Amino acid sequence: MQQQHSKPSQQWLDQKYSMFIHFGLYSAYGGMYEGRPVTRGYSEQIQAFADIPRQKYEAAAAQFNPVQWDPHRVVALAKQAGMQSIVFTAKHHDGFCMYHSRHTPFNIVEATPYGRDLLGELAEACQAGGIAFGVYFSLIDWHFPLAHPMSGHNADPLTPEHYQFNLAQVEELMTRYGPISEIWFDMGSLTVDQSRGLYNLVTRLQPGCMVSGRLGNDFGDFSVMADNQIPEYHLAVPWQTPASVFKETWGYREWQERGALQPKVDEKIESLVHVVGRGGNYLLNLGPRGDGSLVEFEVDIFLEVGRWVKKNCPALYATQANPFGEIFPWGEVTKKDKTLFLFVLDNFAGQKIDLFRIRGKVQSVRMLSTNRDVPFTTGADDLGVSVETPVHFLSCCEVFEITYPNGYEILPRTVIHDSLLTAANATPHFGHASLNYYAGYKSLIASEWTFLIKEKNTEVQLLSTEKERGQNLQIDFDGQQYYVTPGAVPGPDANAAGPDAPFVRTDLATIRIDSAVIRTDSAAVVWGALYQKQGRGVFGFVEEEGRGLVEPRVAAGWEEVPGFSYGTRQTLPLNPRQSILLLQEITAREAQTVAVEIGSGNGVYILLNGNYLTAHCMPERISYQRELVLLPLQEGKNQLLVKLYNAFEDQLHYSLTPLWQWTQYRQTLPLELLPTHSVTLSTPDSATHSATHSVTLSTPDSAPHSHTHTLSVRLANPPSNVTPLRAENLQILLLPSKKTE
Repeated sequence: MQQQHSKPSQQWLDQKYSMFIHFGLYSAYGGMYEGRPVTRGYSEQIQAFADIPRQKYEAAAAQFNPVQWDPHRVVALAKQAGMQSIVFTAKHHDGFCMYHSRHTPFNIVEATPYGRDLLGELAEACQAGGIAFGVYFSLIDWHFPLAHPMSGHNADPLTPEHYQFNLAQVEELMTRYGPISEIWFDMGSLTVDQSRGLYNLVTRLQPGCMVSGRLGNDFGDFSVMADNQIPEYHLAVPWQTPASVFKETWGYREWQERGALQPKVDEKIESLVHVVGRGGNYLLNLGPRGDGSLVEFEVDIFLEVGRWVKKNCPALYATQANPFGEIFPWGEVTKKDKTLFLFVLDNFAGQKIDLFRIRGKVQSVRMLSTNRDVPFTTGADDLGVSVETPVHFLSCCEVFEITYPNGYEILPRTVIHDSLLTAANATPHFGHASLNYYAGYKSLIASEWTFLIKEKNTEVQLLSTEKERGQNLQIDFDGQQYYVTPGAVPGPDANAAGPDAPFVRTDLATIRIDSAVIRTDSAAVVWGALYQKQGRGVFGFVEEEGRGLVEPRVAAGWEEVPGFSYGTRQTLPLNPRQSILLLQEITAREAQTVAVEIGSGNGVYILLNGNYLTAHCMPERISYQRELVLLPLQEGKNQLLVKLYNAFEDQLHYSLTPLWQWTQYRQTLPLELLPTHSVTLSTPDSATHSATHSVTLSTPDSAPHSHTHTLSVRLANPPSNVTPLRAENLQILLLPSKKTE
């Protein structure tokens, strides 16, 4: 499943803002059937939600004649809106093709009086207008006779015949319509081989075409969030948020209540700001009427957002995400070369915006919409910057350009002084993995630490458990790359196996592996009550995440499980795409680490005291799997929360086993660490503007400039860029070396 191509496309990464168009046979219905509004579901899926017979829906094509459609006007609107590409629905779930497919007569050329290749004309208009063109392609098809029957969940598997049909149609799109910037696969539940086959076909025919992660099984060049979702965490992979003007529908709905214009404009500007500030691309939808005309309310939104974009475009296009690694209450940050851009929401107008963890000489701060400088101050030694925003903003969000002619340095958010590096004090790097639409989730793909070394000679020891044993890991240390396999002695060529040489080569075969049995005092830890409730939403949705301890006796849905049989495999009848949550109360006499073995079905999502530990829903479709998980307990009350997800089976298998001992493996890594001297700078906390925290810089004995050490761990040669690390038990111990000088 390894994906090694000339992707991600830099053009795709830089465009930031694009137009999505949902236009098809469903548009002619306008959300109405037999004279009544269809209020269930999205209007582009009206065939399913109104239960329209296949023959009747097919016959409607004879009246579909979108003569008001003007591809050049659509391209002009996209450009006026500041959008850099258009993604058009080549085929939605109904199977109706908006292009001239040679593999079905159910297409706009052969089945309608319109008789023209609408997609082809739009592709030509995009090329003439100088913007990129992409296609949406539904992986399910309610019209193809050999496909899986229509269902209410859209996660249907692909029959072999349907898969071959999809291959043929995707080949048409990749070979007949010029350069395709992205293909937006959607829905279905494919096998690994089917996802691989479609990915490889697209990449062979158009090597630069970006493939959406909704292809499933962790294939894809960019992750796609759930509809209208903006992540509250940092994503370390290319990603996109698809957004509709109204969350209720993507296709045209004639009875949609539209409301006032300006609040909706502000909503879309703020969503664009949050997506771009967090490193993503924003794909905003347009839903034309059945006659091809554009809804005036939507056009006005696009034009108003475009006016804002025109004034602030330097802060959007070809920028990178907020470099501070935190979400600010006042807005977002992007960066480009030696410049930072601050997006400040209007409810912070007239306030000072402080950035503390930055060092560099500021030349100017300019408000982009007025092209005027605004006052600012910096701290001693050019540490930090404070921007004074005007009392009156011209829009819902103003952008301030901070210029550093000599560049700047972002100080680390957390500098670890402790000798033990763990998941609890790491900076996580996340992807968004996707088995299918319903099994998308936040996947931890790497852990990173910034730390100080105080001893003259320090050695690095890797501590692991049976869970990590045998994994091939890549360790990045101060810009150098190493390979290591926890709990195993690698062969002499282990460190030369990387795909992107050169790597630092070290004879890892000489590493000694020690093991020890770690025991927990059973009197010091009490496993209390266990609670259970039915899960809600997609696999990656856990409403308790980030909320600390839950009160299950009061919170809705939780029921105590009396007499639970720990250590025994349990079976629960559960439909596919459903889940249950377990909440285990644990009381610790003192802060300590304990172990538990968790048995789960196709997917598992684990929190400790509301904080993310690990999650995975792997393409291998394992029906029951067990894993050892270390729990760093706090003194007093703790809660282990486990979401158990059933993706494919007719029942869920699970277990929960407290472990009073486990084996720990220890090996010394050949990393040369320089000692550091630290200087602590007390500054106001950027989140509260009142408390203080410490930013610590360090200087190696032999180095003239301040710096700290940085170490990260990730999978070596992962199957995809979103494959979860699954090494949350890994610990790194920094010890004084026994070597003598």
